[in-house]
Amino acid sequence: MGSNPTPRTFHATPRTPNGLAEILSFGLWMRREGYRESTIRPCVKALKAIARRVNLLDPEDVKAYLARAGVSEARKEKLTGDLARFYRYMRIPFEKPRYRAVEHLPFIPLESEIDQLISAVGSKTATFLQLIKETACRPGEAWNLRWIDVDPERSSVTIVPEKHSRARQRKVSAKLMAMLSSLPKLGDYIFRNSRTDQINSLEDFRRHFEDRRRRTAQKLQNPRINRIGFRTLRHWKATTEYQRTKDILHVMQLLG
Repeated sequence: MGSNPTPRTFHATPRTPNGLAEILSFGLWMRREGYRESTIRPCVKALKAIARRVNLLDPEDVKAYLARAGVSEARKEKLTGDLARFYRYMRIPFEKPRYRAVEHLPFIPLESEIDQLISAVGSKTATFLQLIKETACRPGEAWNLRWIDVDPERSSVTIVPEKHSRARQRKVSAKLMAMLSSLPKLGDYIFRNSRTDQINSLEDFRRHFEDRRRRTAQKLQNPRINRIGFRTLRHWKATTEYQRTKDILHVMQLLG
């Protein structure tokens, strides 16, 4: 993505152990090249984690570490993608190991299980979950929903896209409109505080949700509820819409 960086030499200046300074420089380059923060931060975080364990500037050392790391093939495949991008930036030769994620069908819960979870969490979290359930928006799209994106007269919400998808407007239920109307209007955004970091605040919100979900699964003695995440609701909506319409183009438009 973007233009190739101008060749440079790093050996002329002192390096911090394991290439931490180079990671910082790489992150700044990604930002200049227009990568999204949602791409930059996990990538930089993963590289820093590797650099704390092995010499990141030695690809063979890194590959040996990955081979013995106790993480899934899917995670290793993702890490090698981040490493390949970093080594291209550094002009360091790197041949990606052959890790391949094992494909799994997404978990699709029962609607009754989704509704049980929604009824067990707080009003803000419940509204967030109901929004994704009805519109199949991404968690980040829901998190960035503003009050001006809600049209009470038409009972619709406008989804501002992320990840190069398309903007779309979706009709929603009277139930969801009532849930939205009951939330306090503390700023431009419905769910997040505009003064806080978008990505970190969503992760904090997710952790709070996961704690409530765990307690709900224990209370109902249903471990399946622990498998319901934000993206699960998007998968559920897409699956049910396809079962209803048998129209894959309709589902693609729904998902943006």
